[in-house]
Amino acid sequence: MRTSLLALLPFLIPFSAIPVAVLLRRRPRAQAWWAFGSVLLSFAATSGLLWVVWREGQPIVFQMGAWAAPFGISFVVDLLSAFFAFMAQLVFVFGFLYALGAKDKAVQHNTFYPLFLALLAGLSGGFLTGDIFNLFVMIELVVIAGVVLTAISDDRYGAEAAYKYFLISTVASFTLLFGIGSLYASYGTLNMADLARRIAADPNQPLLPAALVFLAVTFAVKSAAVPFHFWQPDFHTASPTPVSAMLSSVVVKLGVYGFMRLTTLLAPQADWLRVALLVIGVVGVIFGGLGAAGTHNVKRMFAYSTLAQIGFIYVGLGWGTPPALAAALVFAFNHALVKSAMLMLSGYLASRAPVKSAAFQVVRGTGKYAPLAGVVFFLGSMALAGLPPMNGFVSKLALFQSGIAALQATTPEAALGYWLPLLLIGVAGILTVTYTMRALMRIWWEPFEPRTPEEKVKPYGDSLLAPASLVALCLVLGIWAQPLLHVAQDTSAWLAQPERYVASVNPEGRMR
Repeated sequence: MRTSLLALLPFLIPFSAIPVAVLLRRRPRAQAWWAFGSVLLSFAATSGLLWVVWREGQPIVFQMGAWAAPFGISFVVDLLSAFFAFMAQLVFVFGFLYALGAKDKAVQHNTFYPLFLALLAGLSGGFLTGDIFNLFVMIELVVIAGVVLTAISDDRYGAEAAYKYFLISTVASFTLLFGIGSLYASYGTLNMADLARRIAADPNQPLLPAALVFLAVTFAVKSAAVPFHFWQPDFHTASPTPVSAMLSSVVVKLGVYGFMRLTTLLAPQADWLRVALLVIGVVGVIFGGLGAAGTHNVKRMFAYSTLAQIGFIYVGLGWGTPPALAAALVFAFNHALVKSAMLMLSGYLASRAPVKSAAFQVVRGTGKYAPLAGVVFFLGSMALAGLPPMNGFVSKLALFQSGIAALQATTPEAALGYWLPLLLIGVAGILTVTYTMRALMRIWWEPFEPRTPEEKVKPYGDSLLAPASLVALCLVLGIWAQPLLHVAQDTSAWLAQPERYVASVNPEGRMR
């Protein structure tokens, strides 16, 4: 274990940049470039931390206030937290880049960049904290920033969507607090490493099952897993494009991260939780695909698509084998890249439409005036559908290989838990090709028919640089996937040894 203040940097850099961004509110361009520079610096620091932790095989820990665990708040950069923080910071770099070239009035608001920085700081802090109550604090920071960013959206339904999300998040906050209270009443600690040690020593506390259910509900809401998804399509559709691209790609991964910690560290023996994740995952893949196929708005289509992609990830978590966990990590990373790119493309199309909207009836035929965007959209659709040579193919191949390997190694009685999900997610995956290709045909192949003689496609709109760069990265990771696969496999191996996490945070504690 290494003890270093560097463990704070992914959270500290964007968080400390917020006051300066507020002071620059009367100088919009300076504020924007300050925020973008801060995110680049934060991403560089996070990349360095991931490299060091991966190379050395030991986490970097910082104890706030010099209080040793479990009495103080711990920030822990292990392979899992560094992986998720790197993913979030990478996507946010492109999110800020898109915001710099966006025409939304909301982006020009003097509170946009401070709130966008707060969203990144809360997300990074949630991945890095080693204290479950501090996780609650970081989640609340994400919620507050997301709600306000959506409320100031150009979309007339922004305030309504923000209100819905606020109400649902309040419910999730209560369930998280109930879970925290139940754990503290049972074990007298909220440090995750110490909790893991005490739960392993005494798993029969009467409040433990209730605590796990409360935490599971919270993480399901945060990741928009079916059937806790009902807030997600409205919220993500109405948000400003740079915000919706982040919400639907990396912010939902906070729930995925929570489930990974829950099933590998706090409750690795809770088989019922893995069964629940498997069922939620399969249902999410089917429901999300059908919802995306039947919607009327491009951004809403990709919001429903997130339900399906999260479902694939939860199938891997439900299987719980090391290859399945590695596949879930690869899927989470690749989905973050492609989903943010596709939502940015939706915003790009809306910005050039006669009326700023991503509804199919508005953007129908407008793609003929943006042929390069059509190429980017086609490649992104291939990645989302899991077709070679894009990174989505690597994700689905890894997931199916892990399921087939587990099926071959399991008993005939348990085989149903593998071959049935494999069959269902394989068939449901065809839906992705259906709705993405339908969108491509409607936007780029059908004729543009203005409703009035004055309606014309705008010659300029949002910048295409950020989504095109993300799709190019998806292509690179589809052709050269080895580094991502190696990191995911090593992270999965780390998750299989929770005692190492406990020992690194609380050296005096040992799991029995």
